[in-house]
Amino acid sequence: MFTWICPQCGREVPPAYDECPDCVARAAAAAAPPASAVAPPQQPLQPAPPPGPRGSRRPLWATGPQEPLPPAPPPAAAPPVATAPPPAADPPPQAPPVFRPQQPASPMFQASPPQPPQYPPRRAGLRLPTWLMALLFALGFVVVGGGIFWYFGQSPQKTSAVIVNPGAKPGATDSPAQPYIEVTGLRFAPDEKGVKVMFVLINHSDSDLANLAGDVTVLARTQKAEEDPVGTFSFQAGMSAQSSKELTLPLNTKLKLVDMPDWQNCSVKVHITAPPGA
Repeated sequence: MFTWICPQCGREVPPAYDECPDCVARAAAAAAPPASAVAPPQQPLQPAPPPGPRGSRRPLWATGPQEPLPPAPPPAAAPPVATAPPPAADPPPQAPPVFRPQQPASPMFQASPPQPPQYPPRRAGLRLPTWLMALLFALGFVVVGGGIFWYFGQSPQKTSAVIVNPGAKPGATDSPAQPYIEVTGLRFAPDEKGVKVMFVLINHSDSDLANLAGDVTVLARTQKAEEDPVGTFSFQAGMSAQSSKELTLPLNTKLKLVDMPDWQNCSVKVHITAPPGA
């Protein structure tokens, strides 16, 4: 319990009092008129309780004036002494929790159960049996596979060039220069009228050939046949012994440049027409 100390007498005063009751009683006794000469008989004074230690408060049940206490000596300039705080009171023990079963709520306040999702009604349609669907799928696979096999299995149409081979005519004889003439190094290039061919003409003989002429058939090696005719061309030139010459001539063909075979897949058949045979 908190109290406050009177600055005049130095006693502890309960907080319920605004002024020190001892100081108020002394002030009232000093202001009272003097007593008459003949004092009324007084009751014997009761022994006052032994004074408590300085600074102790007056008990609330005590009445009447109290002897003034000697003035408190002035406080000495002593260093303040740190007082330990009062021990904290132990918290009261808590009661163990009491299990109370949950009372069922009233049906009026219970939430309604969730409604199941609503699906649109299934449209009635034609449903084929499983065996019929499997049969239709198998038939479709057979048709598609047969079409692919027929498309890739058929042989492409061959485009044969018109070849004028004098050696194929009856009564034609080979020229004596036939074994010594070679046509090699074929290359194809675009031309204003179609396709032109560039090749190398070689004379392997020891004789000069002033009027050398011949017909050349260009063949292509493909997967379907060993040799397919591509086109023909004719040349005429003068050749010295053991010499070669590069020529460029138009190619007689019905194919386009993009359809011409590569040089490694080409072969030629040469028929020398001049000088004529004996």
